[in-house]
Amino acid sequence: MGIAADIAIIVVAGLMGGLIAQRLKQPLLLGYILAGIVVGPFTTGPTVSDIENIELLAEIGVALLLFALGLEFSLKELQPVRKIALIGTPIQLLLTMAFGYGIGQLLDWDWFSSLWFGGLIALSSTMVALKTLMSQGRLGTLSSRVMIGMLIVQDLAVVPLMIILPELNKPGAGLSVLGGAAVKAVIFLVLMVAVGTRLLPRLVAYVTRWNSRELFLVAITAVGLGVGYATYLFGLSFAFGAFVAGIVLSESDYGHQALSDIIPLRDVFGLLFFVSVGMLLDPHFVIENWPIVLVVVLLVSAGKAVVFGTLSKVFGYGNIVPFAVGLSLFQVGEFSFVLARVGISTNSIDEELYALILAVTVITMLLTPFVSGLAVPVYAWRKRRFQQEPLQTINLPQAGLHDHIVIAGGGRVGQYVARVYGNWG
Repeated sequence: MGIAADIAIIVVAGLMGGLIAQRLKQPLLLGYILAGIVVGPFTTGPTVSDIENIELLAEIGVALLLFALGLEFSLKELQPVRKIALIGTPIQLLLTMAFGYGIGQLLDWDWFSSLWFGGLIALSSTMVALKTLMSQGRLGTLSSRVMIGMLIVQDLAVVPLMIILPELNKPGAGLSVLGGAAVKAVIFLVLMVAVGTRLLPRLVAYVTRWNSRELFLVAITAVGLGVGYATYLFGLSFAFGAFVAGIVLSESDYGHQALSDIIPLRDVFGLLFFVSVGMLLDPHFVIENWPIVLVVVLLVSAGKAVVFGTLSKVFGYGNIVPFAVGLSLFQVGEFSFVLARVGISTNSIDEELYALILAVTVITMLLTPFVSGLAVPVYAWRKRRFQQEPLQTINLPQAGLHDHIVIAGGGRVGQYVARVYGNWG
């Protein structure tokens, strides 16, 4: 049956892994990744035959996750973290690449492989970080907004990294390609602002006149994936285009309905992504090379956590934010798979480095829910040992609060209540 049989194996394995994870009170993504290891090509038992096609379907899961994220978070909510996102993230990428280069030199790799390794570990996982935040109920917090802002810029950085890294052995050849990609990115964003903000909400409004929930679901899915594909044609990330489409629709009157309808579809395709991640891990490679894998995992995790935490502190964030950001974004991201494939196809990295980065990526993803959950106890320990910090928030003004009302919830009822009290004022 080909891919149909593969999907059946993945969904059943994912269900079993999810049930075990739920039973053990662990995040579902851990169960999905372990299920992928079981049905992967490196273990005995039921095996998925066509991993490449499954990985292509898994990309839809990443796109739908970012589409839903765009629906839930408007640009106005990300404005307070724009400095660390736009300035801090490039600094983080450079620092992490330099750190990765140092690890490569420590392991006696040549300079080219060391630099590639630095580029591969510089990116964190949007998918894993967001799913972890969701499962921990931390979406909407200040620390989550800092993470999302930085992750968005990281996803944008994938394109120049894919162009620059293969061209390092022939400097100058890739500059024209990079410049062309930058021009395409600007053109796409201008079109989305000028045309998309007017066209997409009207399209969705037209579909809703038919009073068909099924047609509405098809319409918003087509918008998210269609814009993602258009972004891909422009030479940018497919997932980034879906995120932009979500932001555009979030400003319409149908943003909340679109989000509630897309979540089940997002979760199913998300399962495909996490299972496909597990299928990439070769347990035999990890067992045979466990000392080097362990050392690299520890160095990468600790180094990235320190970089993220320190930058958060430097950019003025206090309290638990540096701990939450550092302990949630220490993992290696899914776009490292894409970069690694580019490295293999251009003969920039060898098979051993490719296998190592895959193992480090999957292991750090598996560790994320556990390590991220340490943010609260670590911060509590720090509060007991050191001087108290003033409570930091971006949601309350410094002055002017008098006889005010706090409305919990921004849905239709909450908005109606706000309008009523506003009229009274």
